Amino acid sequence: MLRQRRYLACAVMVLVVSCDCIFATSDSDGPTILGRWQVDRVWAGHPVGFYLLTVGNRQYVAYYDADRVMTVAARDLSHNNWTKVQLDSKVGWDSHNGIVMARDETGRLHVAGNMHVQPLVYFRTAEPDDVTTFQPMHRMVGREEDRCTYPRFILRPDGALIFFYRDGASGRGRQFFNVYDADPQTWRRLFDQPMWDGGEEMSAYPSGPILGPDGWWHVCWMWRDTPDCATNHTLCYAQSRDLEHWQTISGKAIFLPINPENQDVIVDGTPVGGGMINVGHQIGFDHKSRPIVTYHRYDEAGRSQIFAARWEEGGWKIRVLSNWDYRWDFGGGGSIVGEISAGPIRLAGSGLLQQEYHHGRYGSGIWILDEKTLAVRHVRRVTDDLPSVLRKVESPFPAMQVRVASDAGQASHGRYILRWETLPPNRDRPRDPPYPPLSRLEVILLEQHDGLPD
Repeated sequence: MLRQRRYLACAVMVLVVSCDCIFATSDSDGPTILGRWQVDRVWAGHPVGFYLLTVGNRQYVAYYDADRVMTVAARDLSHNNWTKVQLDSKVGWDSHNGIVMARDETGRLHVAGNMHVQPLVYFRTAEPDDVTTFQPMHRMVGREEDRCTYPRFILRPDGALIFFYRDGASGRGRQFFNVYDADPQTWRRLFDQPMWDGGEEMSAYPSGPILGPDGWWHVCWMWRDTPDCATNHTLCYAQSRDLEHWQTISGKAIFLPINPENQDVIVDGTPVGGGMINVGHQIGFDHKSRPIVTYHRYDEAGRSQIFAARWEEGGWKIRVLSNWDYRWDFGGGGSIVGEISAGPIRLAGSGLLQQEYHHGRYGSGIWILDEKTLAVRHVRRVTDDLPSVLRKVESPFPAMQVRVASDAGQASHGRYILRWETLPPNRDRPRDPPYPPLSRLEVILLEQHDGLPD
């Protein structure tokens, strides 16, 4: 039975909900479900990125509700009451407009999202851990904030909160880093210049930065000429100790902004039309903590393959991992459905690495790689890190798909995920009715999963 209490505070709608939950159900095809909590019912007409953050004994969920209004729900892990706050932002049909969230060193919450070449949408709580005190800020440094896309928060090991975003459109965008000063509660540029600047000719599509096992930040990116995703080209890489000072893999200092003329950062110079796409590049590591950049492009026969590049003996050594007789001939603008993907390379046994892949025609698997040569020794089945009951679509509406978001925080026991269902992307265009019924948005606690193949 739901017990609801509505009241208005700080120009946001607050809803306190106590709901039933399910505990400890086993599934022979995956890890045990330790608990399930319904957060809300949400719009299911198209996918948009939601966010889950667990910090200590507090948990926060950022999402778009049944009316597509940006909402933050919070609870204490010791009980099942969700406090829900509607923020003054409503999503349309653009699947780029996901939500990101962070908690700074003082406990204040930061939320940004619902932006695709649009003015900055940014909220912050006035009080630590109190979602009822969210306030619309919509400003950080006050410049290059009118055409924002791809917001991301990064929490540095020293506690500094970094905000990373693109200013401008595809083919004409620049990426900036801001840093938050918690005492005066103000933002400033981490460094004055943009990280990447392709002028009016192209823009960078980065993967990362991620903090590697060597204590360095690693980032790879592709350049893209236009909104057409077929115009991706030229895979590049850089690294940093502090996100402020950047260098090449060989240790040569990089002067910002990075532009397409910088040849020292190039990993693979495949040109436009060569099969690179900005959702397919990842950074993983071997047992020596050496970064390995993986991506896909066309081979000499014009087929789509997964490639891996590692710095060896003064140069990038590129190897092809797959041997598929298929060409993913993608193109156009808007959010598309991916046919081929591969995760970052991870550690396996002694002298071995592993990489999970998914292919629309040939299925999914895990390559077990020889660490020295990166050759595929054999293929194992994917060990699903979710119970099969969570993979099964519950909605009877045609073409519905399961969406899952990992926890951006860290739980003291088990691991939390978000689960809901939507239709697939539609190139960011409106769909004609009828629309699917609302989907149940759940937080689910699973037993820990080591992520290793059987």
